[in-house]
Amino acid sequence: MAVIGPDVVLRNPAYVHDTAHLYGKVTVEENASIWINVVARAEHKEIVIGAFSNIQDFVMLHIGDATPTIIGSHCSITHHCTIHGCTIGDNCLIGINSTIMDGCVIGENSIVAGHTFLKEGTVIPPNSIVMGTPGKVVRTQNNFVRNRLNAFMYYKNALAYAAGQYREWARPEIPAEIMAEMQRLNALSTDVPDPRNAHGTPTR
Repeated sequence: MAVIGPDVVLRNPAYVHDTAHLYGKVTVEENASIWINVVARAEHKEIVIGAFSNIQDFVMLHIGDATPTIIGSHCSITHHCTIHGCTIGDNCLIGINSTIMDGCVIGENSIVAGHTFLKEGTVIPPNSIVMGTPGKVVRTQNNFVRNRLNAFMYYKNALAYAAGQYREWARPEIPAEIMAEMQRLNALSTDVPDPRNAHGTPTR
């Protein structure tokens, strides 16, 4: 069984793996998933994991001295990341083995490439692609669809794992389900401003 402290609030997550350790003021919102060997500790500030977000294998979540850790909805925090006292907007993907330090703010629809290090207080605008040590914005583009699609795949996988099924992505129906979700997300993305348009006119 997962080790879940008395102050942890689970709001109907899709899946919490038996090896997860959650302590302190930690809130896991609906349909989020917590994977193998995740550790989250919030001894004085709080940790919030947004709806439909996935915290993948061996991720460490902790709070900063003066900052909570807030992860938005539909985010993917991928394997071996360290997320420490920062705020991550909705629809973000944080690549494998990245480190996000105290006071960082990552805007929505952003991708942080694998092995990126973001030093304390770094602010990343929405719709960014970030990489390097220290991490810098290398491109501006709307990553809404691809990031939401990744979160969708992990949500489906979480429901399958919760039911004891470990080959969800091998189902023959999966390609059609992915295409249907991609079409739905592309329709939604028409309402997301294109960062290259200074007037904020919706992308078409």
